Amino acid sequence: MYREESGHDWWHVYRVWKLAKKIAKEEKADTFVVELAALLHDLEDHKFVKKKQNLAEKFLESLGVDEETISQVSYIINNISFSKNVLKKLKTKEAKVVQDADRIDALGAIGIARCFATGAKLGRPIHDPNIKPKINLENYKGSQTGINHFYEKLLQLEKLMNTKTGKRIAKERTKFMKQFLKEFFKEWNL
Repeated sequence: MYREESGHDWWHVYRVWKLAKKIAKEEKADTFVVELAALLHDLEDHKFVKKKQNLAEKFLESLGVDEETISQVSYIINNISFSKNVLKKLKTKEAKVVQDADRIDALGAIGIARCFATGAKLGRPIHDPNIKPKINLENYKGSQTGINHFYEKLLQLEKLMNTKTGKRIAKERTKFMKQFLKEFFKEWNL
């Protein structure tokens, strides 16, 4: 995971953790639960492991973390994934905070870099004007091009934010991404 090329590396976890702490403070969420979940949220991501082994729970138990906290962290980890829970309403403030932080990391300048890094890893072209975006969040299966990924997923994230703080940050980063796309198409269409 440390040198993972698709943007789900240690630095993604680190950014989500930092952002989740910030959002938790502003939203008055339980920062201990939020920090644990943010740090462990991709431990068993379907992109890395085939079979769930409850690694986060086992790790927290080995540290002597109480059952209630483990239960809350487990709920967050199992329910914030975009691909599995695009439109699912989360039950806890802490889950909403971590989900917002994770989704915000896909936005802005870092989101643009992650989009094209993932595209390169998956062998996707940056853009193909013959392949039109297909916006269907409920059945999102991934994009065929980097630019389509903006329209099919990334630009949709702002309206999926759970918290006031998350919405504010997502709005700023989405604005930057729209400026990038404007410049991209200006250069593409010379």
